[in-house]
Amino acid sequence: MGMHLLIDGYNLLHADRILTHLNPTELQQERDRLVDQLSAYRSLKPMEITVVFDGWQSGWPTERREKKKGIEVVFSKLGEKADDVIKRLVREKGAAVTVISSDRELSRYAEKMAVAAVSSVQFKERMESSLMRERQTFEDEEESGGKKKRKGPSRMLSKREKRMQSALRKL
Repeated sequence: MGMHLLIDGYNLLHADRILTHLNPTELQQERDRLVDQLSAYRSLKPMEITVVFDGWQSGWPTERREKKKGIEVVFSKLGEKADDVIKRLVREKGAAVTVISSDRELSRYAEKMAVAAVSSVQFKERMESSLMRERQTFEDEEESGGKKKRKGPSRMLSKREKRMQSALRKL
């Protein structure tokens, strides 16, 4: 199996807007919409995707896992944060995973474990533009690769930057 994304669910939901004061039903709808998006994205790029949501405040006594539309959805158990679940999965799965979160501490942890970390905002942009491109398939393929190479002094990328760049290319 190729890439495996470990996604900090609420972090990604909040990536470009702050969702406050949502009742449980609205929150469920937001989660479902995210799973739909991830599922559509996965149909373009075959990869394993695990999205972890915090259940620590109002969750169940045990961790809950379910498969929805090809996406593994995990709710952390009462008293355990999504970050802790993600860290555990990073330890279990090792370098094959890419962590999607804008949480600094979680990104630092991923780095320590030599695992690529991509911010939620970057991932969301990448996912949305892929889905958008898919809807406009008839448009010129040129546009998708269209970043102009900047001339100028090149510099060596740090290991961390290389890992992130390589992960971004695969997204």
